[in-house]
Amino acid sequence: MTVSNHNGTINITETVFANIVGHVANSCYGVVGMAAKSAGDGIVSLLKKDHYEKGVKVIPGEDGIIVEMHIVVLYGVNLPAVTRSISKEVKYMVEQMTGFIVKKVNIFIDGMKAN
Repeated sequence: MTVSNHNGTINITETVFANIVGHVANSCYGVVGMAAKSAGDGIVSLLKKDHYEKGVKVIPGEDGIIVEMHIVVLYGVNLPAVTRSISKEVKYMVEQMTGFIVKKVNIFIDGMKAN
C-alpha cells in the first residue's frame, strides 16, 4: 500500500501492517498470541513474531483499510472487553505509525488456552 505526500511516496508492505497488529495484540490483556488465518482442520497454532502476516489480512479501500486478525485468548477472559481493547489499540497504532485510516478491525478468536 502506498502513502503519498509533498515529500514523496512511501510503500508499506502487508508484513509491516502484520507486525504492527501482532505486536499490539500481544501486548493486550487476555491475548495468548496470533493464530494462522486458516484453521480449517480445527488445529490452531500460535504464530511466532516473524510470521504474524499469516494471521493478519489488510484490505485496502478508498476511504481507509480494514484489518482482519486471528488470535488465541486466555480461557476465562471477558471476550467483548478483550476484543474492544484490541480493536481500539490496533486502530490507534496503525493510524499513528502508517498514516492510513482504519475503518474497521475484524477480530477472529480461533482458540482459547488455559493458563
